Amino acid sequence: MMPELPEVETIKRVLEPQIKGLQIEHITVRRPEVIAHPTWEEFCTLLPGQKISGMKRRGKFLGVSLESGDYFMLHLRMTGGLLFTPPEYPEEKHTHVIFKLSNGCELRFADTRRFGRLWFLHKDEADTYSGIGKLGLEPFDDGMTGEYLQTHFGKRKKTIKECLLEQNVIAGIGNIYSDEILYTAGIHPSRRADSLSGRDWEILAAVIPERLSYFIEKNAITPEDYLQSKGKDYRNTPFLQAYGHNGEPCPNCQNKFCRMVIGGRSSVYCPSCQKE
Repeated sequence: MMPELPEVETIKRVLEPQIKGLQIEHITVRRPEVIAHPTWEEFCTLLPGQKISGMKRRGKFLGVSLESGDYFMLHLRMTGGLLFTPPEYPEEKHTHVIFKLSNGCELRFADTRRFGRLWFLHKDEADTYSGIGKLGLEPFDDGMTGEYLQTHFGKRKKTIKECLLEQNVIAGIGNIYSDEILYTAGIHPSRRADSLSGRDWEILAAVIPERLSYFIEKNAITPEDYLQSKGKDYRNTPFLQAYGHNGEPCPNCQNKFCRMVIGGRSSVYCPSCQKE
């Protein structure tokens, strides 16, 4: 499962206190193609000597801020992972980039399918490379209102499930949490967006940040457990109510969840609580 906003926020919260204030001393790049900008050789020369001032998240992107004002971004895509490890810690297979830090520890980026990418940007450099500039509102922004959603989706013939996945309108929602949001909102995933009422849009605007906040909270994990899980087994699967529960009873009405494919993506829903 691709990390979505709650997972990426969890990674930030686990790693930021561990790497903040440390200096990058050396970088090893084993797969040059994962460095999307600039060249991998420049990436390896521009970062050493720089001190980490913090981390940020935007949608599903992670950013590592440097005291100089420079920063680097990464997107984990389908199978990417980021670990902070002691130097002697066994290396994960498919580790492509290693940042050697001033306390002797390492920040390691591994990715089985090699879809993940990293970008370095100078302080005043416009990011025309990663696509982050095309992202829509964060789910927690004050502008995430029913009016905002209705303005962007209200005349669309696409299903509401597909609309929620559009990163240029709402940043960070993927297949997992779109199911959870629609289930909580009581809206069938195949409903056309132009069939939703003003009340439906208001409900969605309230449910989107509430559900994502809930799952961020449930994702909370100690740095020790995160490392032990290799940064993979911290997801809040036990707390998912709809996603992955096809054929199981709905906790609200006990009718069985159903599964359908919408826009090439699986959707699980309750036919009683989410009527067409």
